Amino acid sequence: MQPLEVGTRVLCRWRDGKHHPVKVIERRRLQSGGPNDYEYYVHYTEFNRRLDEWVRLEQLDLDSVENDVDEKVEDKVTGLKMTRHQKRKIDETHVEGHEELDAASLREHEEFTKVKNIATIELGRYEIETWYFSPFPPEYNDCLNLYFCEFCLTFMKRKQQLQRHMKKCDLKHPPGDEIYRSGTLSMFEVDGKKNKVYGQNLCYLAKLFLDHKTLYYDVDLFLFYVLCECDDRGCHMVGYFSKEKHSEESYNLACILTLPPYQRKGYGKFLIAFSAAYELSKKEGKVGTPERPLSDLGLLSYRGYWTRVLLDILKKHKGNISIKELSDMTAIRAEDILATLQALELIQYRKGQHVICADPKVLDRHLKAAGRGGLEVDVSKLIWTPYKEQG
Repeated sequence: MQPLEVGTRVLCRWRDGKHHPVKVIERRRLQSGGPNDYEYYVHYTEFNRRLDEWVRLEQLDLDSVENDVDEKVEDKVTGLKMTRHQKRKIDETHVEGHEELDAASLREHEEFTKVKNIATIELGRYEIETWYFSPFPPEYNDCLNLYFCEFCLTFMKRKQQLQRHMKKCDLKHPPGDEIYRSGTLSMFEVDGKKNKVYGQNLCYLAKLFLDHKTLYYDVDLFLFYVLCECDDRGCHMVGYFSKEKHSEESYNLACILTLPPYQRKGYGKFLIAFSAAYELSKKEGKVGTPERPLSDLGLLSYRGYWTRVLLDILKKHKGNISIKELSDMTAIRAEDILATLQALELIQYRKGQHVICADPKVLDRHLKAAGRGGLEVDVSKLIWTPYKEQG
């Protein structure tokens, strides 16, 4: 039979054993097969792009094939060639997690990141399936798997290289200052200017799990806060957030990631709370907000954190309280507070101003729905000097 064309829609058997609708994004000829033997890179149209993968022909239900192939047209803004259907779809809608990208930027992003280049990585004791494309240097174009040193984040093509490296690497934690320790949790502040290679490698690693992330090769302008679980073998990275050393927009966070093996354990909200604790502890008392666009999981974590913090205050507070007072107390930007309270239907607009309606029974219901608050940041365990005050 003739190979399927890029753009074909078909049902594909997924890991749950069921068939789901997919769209063929790319194809490649199998080295061991005949001239018409291909494997196909597919996007499951019901799911996020992180689940896109290469599949064999036998996983596809050929009786369900729908051809959605169109002639290629060139986008005048980006110069990228795509089908008319692809162009129309992107013109009309914004893809989840990219709401703040304009249409031209989104088309360019979709084209250059459509196929994930690395399938799995090994980091410490975990082998992790990747989610998205990351622009590793050209010499890694032929690699499906990469092996990372979990301490210095050097990455290699082969397991044997990693084993040799680990015998020589004398790091047992991220390079930088340990600024927080509570039980087995530690946070390290890494200056991108002092540890440029580590910062760049961290960005390469993070891009494998963040669709929207812009990769900064100039990491000098950033501080990286790396959260670790510590044991007698060393400090093992759980996740991190980064922030600009001097943000004109008052962003208190540029990027945030909890690695997949550590997700759903409260670490995402801990990282958010930690970045907020930093802003609260500064002498200027500035409020902050995360840089946009947020990933879908990042947005969920932030909404959960804002909801829990605001509900806790409203529950305990006696009398009226304004959005500005909430902002001063929490270092959360007023616009983020307003959006959160509106989503919870806890705010009304009366006589030209917003009024918070904090009925105790309604608050209890929302608190129950919000679930547990995650790991607490013990501010007394913070030991650091804000960057701009460092000598």
